Formats: sequence, C-alpha cells, structure tokens
Amino acid sequence: MEGNCFNQTVFLFTLLLAIAASSVRGHSTRVGFYSSTCPRAESIVKSTVKSHFKLDPTIAPGLLRMHFHDCFVRGCDASILIDGPNAEKTAPASQFLKGYKVIDDAKFQLECECPGVVSCADILALAARDSVVLTKGTSWAVPTGRRDGTVSKASDTDGNMPGFQDTVDVLKQKFAAKGLNTRDLVTLVGAHTIGTTACEVFSYRLYNFTSTGADPSINPAFVSHLQALCPQNRDGSRQIALDTGSADRFDTSFFAKLREGKGILESDQRLWTDVLIKTFVQRFLEVRGSLGLSFNVEFGKSMVKMSNIEVKTGTMGEIRKVCSKVNEY
Repeated sequence: MEGNCFNQTVFLFTLLLAIAASSVRGHSTRVGFYSSTCPRAESIVKSTVKSHFKLDPTIAPGLLRMHFHDCFVRGCDASILIDGPNAEKTAPASQFLKGYKVIDDAKFQLECECPGVVSCADILALAARDSVVLTKGTSWAVPTGRRDGTVSKASDTDGNMPGFQDTVDVLKQKFAAKGLNTRDLVTLVGAHTIGTTACEVFSYRLYNFTSTGADPSINPAFVSHLQALCPQNRDGSRQIALDTGSADRFDTSFFAKLREGKGILESDQRLWTDVLIKTFVQRFLEVRGSLGLSFNVEFGKSMVKMSNIEVKTGTMGEIRKVCSKVNEY
C-alpha cells in the first residue's frame, strides 16, 4: 500500500505513553494485548493477508513457514524480516521463504493507525494464523505482546533449524531444545499439508540414493511420478507440492501421504518409521475413533507454544518502525 499517514493526534501520543507504561509492567504475551492500544490490529493484519492471498495463494504457506523459521532462530522476534548481507533471510534455509511484502504492507497500515504500537513479531504470528484459515484450516486465539529483536545473523540458523535430511532423533532434539515435545513435532510438520518445495531439495532421493536406485522408503509407483516432475540434472528450482493433490488445503492429507510412502522430504517420510511418531500420525488420520486427534485443534495448540519461544516482552527489544530495518536512535 502507498500513501501518507495523517491525523497523528494528541490521542495517539497519549496512546504511546500508555504503551510505554504497560510495557514496563508486562512480561508475557496474552490474547487481546492490543485491545485498548490498537483495537483494529488483528483485523488489519487479517484483511491485508486476505488481499494478498487473493492475488497469490502461495503466500499462505510462505507466511506460515516464515513464522516457523523466525521462532526457531533467536525466538519469535521478527529477526527473519531484517535486511542485511548476512541476515537470517540470506541463509540457505531461508532462500525459499516468501511473504515479506505482506508483512511490510500490514506494518505500514498499522503505523498509520497506531504508530509505534504493534510489533513486527506479532504481525508475523497473526499472519501465520490467518494464512491457515484462508487455506480452510481452523482458527485459534493468538497471544500477542511480543517485541522485535535487533539482531539477525544467517549463522544463527546453523544447528537450530530442522533440516530436510535430519533423522527423527535429531528432529526431536531440535524441537525439545525449543520446549516442544514429540506431539508438537508431528503436528507442526503437518504444516507441510500446504505449500511446495524445490526439486533440488529432494531430488537426491530419486537418483542413485542407493546402489540400486531411489530411496526405498518412497512408494515405487510414486518414484516415477516424481522423476517426471524433477528430471535428473534439470531445473532444480521447479516447485513441487509437499502434499500431492492437496497443496492448497489445510487438512490431514499430508499424513495420509506419509502412510502411503509419498512424503516428499526425507525428514517427513521418516516420521512414519518412528514408532511413537507413527502413532500420532495414525491418530490424526483416525480422528473419529476413541484414540483420534483433531489435527486442526492440535495445530492451534502447538502454534501457540511455538509462538512463545524465547519471546521478547516488556522492555526487551523494540517496536520497529519498518519491519526490515532495526530502529536507529
């Protein structure tokens, strides 16, 4: 959005003073944090995400993954949004993230509405929730009150971000380091029910993975399908759905694909090989049974836990004026 911000009145100045006072007292996130300081904050983010989604539906999985990446590196502090030659967004793990313009758009509108109030970290957390809803997932209440970090280093992604070649044990360790348990791991990986990945990320599984050919954990009939989509030594940037046939709908189809040996990422398919994790996958697929779990309900719970990883509140961090830049004082 382009335009000028007008009518920054004494009321807004008083509002900022109130926020400053409350930030000294506040030390945790809570639902409705902006109810008095910026009542339209959540609706502005929601309408912004919706307008961009109508033009490009791929921003939904992009924003969801961006929030995940943000939280796993330095906590949920919008450090993924900061520009710079060695910032987080330049790391290999971040190269396919998208949705930055959506956050910038929402921030611009919020600065017009209530300048200096809503953090970029909260905008990203809200946008991730709204992205799930737009892809037919279930909504959840997002605690807000995060403040923005001032440091962003690509090197900080090393050892923190779960990788597509990680073993189940490594994944468990990385999630546990962030206060997330095995159920959270399975649930959050389920976000792969929407979105795509590049051929170059997984094509090694299709050719010469073993002395006899492709990764044996892939359904043999699915191998030829993937090889047709990602020919050897061809365009590695081509995007392939992580949940074949259902990449634009937030559902349990992704878990069904794992059961069928049709997981695109090696780390995803490995979830079916671990006894405990496999149990959770099965429970998501048997929601009507006595042992079933509602994926949508559990996803909301796990997202709330994840969105509170190492958050900066109270007087920590800052409220950026522009999400891609650290404030200069």
